[in-house]
Amino acid sequence: MRKLGPVLILLALIVLSCFGLAQAASPQPVCATPEQTIHEQGYVPINGIEQWITIKGTRCGNPVILFLHGGPGNPLSPFADNIYAGWEQYYTLVQWDQRGAGMTYGKNRPADDVPLTLEQMRDDGIAVATYLQQHLGQQKVILMGSSWGSILGVYMAKARPDLFHAYIGTAQVVNAQANLSSMYRQIMALAQAAKDTVTVEKLTALGAPPWRDPRNFGILRRFDRKYEALVTDAPPKAWWRPAALYATPQALSDAEAGDDYSYLQFMGWQGDGMFARVNLPALGSHFDVPVYLLMGEEDFLSSAAIARSYFDSIQAPQKSFVVVPRAGHDPNQAVLDAQWRLLREQVTPLLH
Repeated sequence: MRKLGPVLILLALIVLSCFGLAQAASPQPVCATPEQTIHEQGYVPINGIEQWITIKGTRCGNPVILFLHGGPGNPLSPFADNIYAGWEQYYTLVQWDQRGAGMTYGKNRPADDVPLTLEQMRDDGIAVATYLQQHLGQQKVILMGSSWGSILGVYMAKARPDLFHAYIGTAQVVNAQANLSSMYRQIMALAQAAKDTVTVEKLTALGAPPWRDPRNFGILRRFDRKYEALVTDAPPKAWWRPAALYATPQALSDAEAGDDYSYLQFMGWQGDGMFARVNLPALGSHFDVPVYLLMGEEDFLSSAAIARSYFDSIQAPQKSFVVVPRAGHDPNQAVLDAQWRLLREQVTPLLH
């Protein structure tokens, strides 16, 4: 474990002294009344390491949303206030920098050969949900995962459905091989139709997946973003301006290093990382919680068609499938609006 720089230590101490979020399990919920406002951020002991969690809401009695970020090394916490502005009036919003990502990585920097596993990340997520149950005095939370977070969300929802009101998956990944192969074919077809010989030649040289070289997915993803940008609406630029706490040189350095570490753990040095094992249908089609999938119509990485086939197989108390026009794999305003409608019109009424 690498020692923290003085700037990050000072920031952590200031945060913890101001907000007091540092206990693994509160003997009494922090919310004394349903009307109480909550705004906490800090490190919480989760399965043997200190993990960064933020909690923000104007009313403790509101439903709690636990967000599962993508990447797996791309936390939402630096951008949450920009992206979800106004949501805290109706929901208590929880951001969690997962093991190997962001502020959590900065405090617990592992060696490159220390692995991440799906089961370890699932168990971390369950421990976070259990902490929220105890800390906020609510029996269940709404689970929202996107991209990598959609894989983690399914693992968590199936392992401990008693902790969750519902699972909402955005840009739902289903099967590593199926998703990668579909992505490669779609980008190749688009490049050929556009007579984009440079891209066609590079994709041909890359070859169709599966791959052993972890760099290949990143190369394909660059072409994916290029072609998605032609048929989708970009998100507001203000979304991606990190809050001051996350914009210090140390925090930015840790975030970048965590992204690199998590990416290699996800893909594996020989194409044998966490992603290679992803096959959600093999986990079974039965869910004990409502399941809602929200897909960008132009998402080439997590294909709406593949997600739809998986969705059709699911047995759940309630389920719904939403396709968002002019949206790709990365979120934009249309995706955010669709998430909001789903929450307000379908999920929240189940809680009353």
